[in-house]
Amino acid sequence: MTTTQTVRVGLEDRSYDIRVGPGLIAGAGNEIRPLIRGRKAFVVTDSTVSGYWLDPLTRSLDAAGIAVTTIVVPPGESSKSFADFEHVCCRMLEDGADRRSAVIALGGGVVGDLAGYCAASVMRGLDFIQIPTTLLAQVDSSVGGKTGINTPQGKNLVGAFYQPKLVLADTGTLATLPKREVLAGYAEIVKYGLIRDAAFFEWLEQNGADLIAGDEAVRISAVVDSCKAKAAVVTADEREAGLRELLNFGHTFAHALEAAAGFDGTLLHGEAVSVGMIQALELSRRLGHCAGQDTERARSHLAAMGLKVRVADIPGSARWKAEALLASMRRDKKARDGSIRFVLARGIGDAFSSDDVAPDTVRGMLQEDLSTAASV
Repeated sequence: MTTTQTVRVGLEDRSYDIRVGPGLIAGAGNEIRPLIRGRKAFVVTDSTVSGYWLDPLTRSLDAAGIAVTTIVVPPGESSKSFADFEHVCCRMLEDGADRRSAVIALGGGVVGDLAGYCAASVMRGLDFIQIPTTLLAQVDSSVGGKTGINTPQGKNLVGAFYQPKLVLADTGTLATLPKREVLAGYAEIVKYGLIRDAAFFEWLEQNGADLIAGDEAVRISAVVDSCKAKAAVVTADEREAGLRELLNFGHTFAHALEAAAGFDGTLLHGEAVSVGMIQALELSRRLGHCAGQDTERARSHLAAMGLKVRVADIPGSARWKAEALLASMRRDKKARDGSIRFVLARGIGDAFSSDDVAPDTVRGMLQEDLSTAASV
């Protein structure tokens, strides 16, 4: 029998637990009730996840004496929009939300980001619970309090830091995911090894295939270790004043790639992160920070798992322009006074932030990648 494991995020009066293990949704009501002020909850989910997990969650909440209103949004990145933010907030207000109401996000990173921003905004802050159902959300987006929506100018440019009261990472939900979604989450797991833990990256080289294939013990171990890594960073730097920037390794590139793809589902966030991490390593190599064998080692592992590692792997990338990607990067949240700030690496497990990168170096690298895409 698998035992549930707990990771604590220590943020003084905003501290909370991440609970990891199978079967947690069935007992969610008893876990949530002591943590919320009232007995009314708004469950925000999407039309795919609801078919699997809404009924068991609702039954659990009902049994715990929590009245439930369900708000369903379309699946996919397009739901992180002003229109859906307005829709969810207005539904809450129309259906009687007050300051003692709670918001429960049931779904992947899109649902968690959207629901969390609504929770931060309605009545200036409602109790918020994360129940992530994708691997990516369990190891990354549900932890740390980043919430928000996308705009035409880029990804996650409007939002708030707003910590949940609890994260319930029911690893049983991972069995329902398509392989593509598992791989997208796996990219974020690899990130923790690349930025701060070379031993963890080596463990992934040995166990990654079993994780992708569905080994429950390996999956739980990877989720727990990833949550521990993120919790340590968030505890030290909640609002991304320095150390937390490292969690954006590959994301400056990835967010630009996602914007170019139009948030239409052709490029998942984790797929973009996989490509972006290799670009960050390659940029580090060109700048003389990182040995070429480290870049190739990471590229080989991600490719062996089945992830995208080149811009040319992304459908439609042959039409993209380097200057447009650079323009997206200049709108990145880490940018300072118009200067793009990158997370680079001295090697596997040794990442750092830098704004001392000439735009021409990045432009040249992107142009090479895009010319490869155009020839495919």
